[in-house]
Amino acid sequence: MKSFRKELWFEVPTRRALINITSKVEDCLRESGIREGLVLVNAMHITASVFINDDEPGLHHDYEVWLEKLAPHEPVSQYRHNGYEDNADAHLKRQVMGREVVVAITDGKLDFGTWERIFYGEFDGKRKKRVLVKIIGE
Repeated sequence: MKSFRKELWFEVPTRRALINITSKVEDCLRESGIREGLVLVNAMHITASVFINDDEPGLHHDYEVWLEKLAPHEPVSQYRHNGYEDNADAHLKRQVMGREVVVAITDGKLDFGTWERIFYGEFDGKRKKRVLVKIIGE
């Protein structure tokens, strides 16, 4: 069995963003040479997420609205975590959206459903953060 590891780095200029990173993960898969196995993709920061869903702008808007209702950014005084930072809402949004995804690799390709894509969700941007891509298989 082979193993491959690579870090992807993101520096989002806005506080929040959803970024389709499927092609970057596919690049890692090609680089790994692994044809059958599993890929783990996970955010290495507690205010960011990796998840799978459809790449459709209306859905992305709905996520933004829904997440802001669940964990509104303001007023920041509503959160105990906000002593020195104003990102408590980002921690909660990350918890809801998830830390990582695992995708099967079949015949050298990500084994997805029809509309599935991998996304990086940023909930406290404006600084450099990383995503781990770990691939194991043959």
